[in-house]
Amino acid sequence: MAYLLDTGFLYSTLNHKEKFHDATVKTLSSIYEEIMFPVPAITETAYLVQRDLGVKALATFLEDLPEMNLLFETPTAEDYKRAAEILRKYNDANIDFVDACIAAIAERLNITKILTVDRRHFGIFKPQPCESFEILP
Repeated sequence: MAYLLDTGFLYSTLNHKEKFHDATVKTLSSIYEEIMFPVPAITETAYLVQRDLGVKALATFLEDLPEMNLLFETPTAEDYKRAAEILRKYNDANIDFVDACIAAIAERLNITKILTVDRRHFGIFKPQPCESFEILP
């Protein structure tokens, strides 16, 4: 079974100062299945890397991205429509665009495992293929 990777998880892996760094690195080392990274999350991750770690770190991230053994998943038109539904449904929870896209992609691909440090948002989703996501770490 494949995993979907969220921005915060990857960012925590890249930034040694993040409190979840050790947990995300350990989790990644134990996964042998495909890891899918939604294309919108690349932009969000790049923003965080540049903001917190600088332009040199951003350049390194972009150079290393193709070597990370990730499958890049581009949202479909239906994913964007479903993301809009998710944003409306969870309006009070302040869900962001990338999280809504990840949930929509997960539903389309029947993926139940999410690599994220955002338990608050992903814990409230009630995805269509299952009762809840399995959140790691």
